[in-house]
Amino acid sequence: MSTTSLKLPEDLKQLAVAAAKHQGVTPHAFMVDAIRAAAVAAEKRAVFVSDAIAARTEMRKSGEGYSADEVHAYVQARARGSVIAKPKAKSWRG
Repeated sequence: MSTTSLKLPEDLKQLAVAAAKHQGVTPHAFMVDAIRAAAVAAEKRAVFVSDAIAARTEMRKSGEGYSADEVHAYVQARARGSVIAKPKAKSWRG
């Protein structure tokens, strides 16, 4: 494991120390977990954005997409536990 020095403003350090104490972990463990969580979240967001760009590119290439109203109705029905057919892609070009 490598060592990294991290300079924190005093108020942030005290927040981290208090949060660590509340969680029953050391300040070091708290900071390591916080950095890990932030790094994982950043990675997931990058994948999400990349997937969205790829989907947009494919949609523009194919000329097909989904009605927002149909997608919303599908998601709401699924959230209620209903069985519903997935929306069908439709041409959005004239």
